[in-house]
Amino acid sequence: MQARDDWTRMGNKGHNMVRARIGVYADAMRAIGAHDVRVIIRGLDLQAAGVRRTDADPPPHQVVLRHLLEQICDHVQVRDELALVIADEIDGADDHRRHFRDYQNAGTGGNVSNTLPCLVDTIHFAPSNASRLLQAADLIAYLHRRLISGQDGDPRARRANEKLWSYVAPRVAHQHCWIPQQASGSLDEPEPTHPV
Repeated sequence: MQARDDWTRMGNKGHNMVRARIGVYADAMRAIGAHDVRVIIRGLDLQAAGVRRTDADPPPHQVVLRHLLEQICDHVQVRDELALVIADEIDGADDHRRHFRDYQNAGTGGNVSNTLPCLVDTIHFAPSNASRLLQAADLIAYLHRRLISGQDGDPRARRANEKLWSYVAPRVAHQHCWIPQQASGSLDEPEPTHPV
């Protein structure tokens, strides 16, 4: 969308092809929305709660990934299915796989501890440029973040992004951004079982 990396030629000076970039993004979002997929979006807003991380707190990515794994498992169990988790390559992948094993052995903790019985094998990490599914997840995450952050000051950009989102919105099975309780100030506290 921002004419960087592989998209540079669509944004070079004198050739700023904004509508063409939006058209490509729209094609991708329509393709995602046309398939029988479920989109689950999880986030963590530390700023809104005024929470300051301490060394004792787990990293925010670990907290969000744990919440996401629980939500995926809940969704898959209702459908009486199993799921394999494939994620974008990130630093600390080995730590995330270790945490995943710990969750399967001892539970995720929190109000309703979950051993993630419907998630098979381990978390597989792959480069997003080699996987259309990960690219689709990246497109959805990027657009969702733009919309909820309110960073589009131009109403035309906001309308264009809302239109793009409309192609996948029916596929969203769950979306929630957790704001930890300011009073406790801890990232390790359990999330409420029924988030708003």
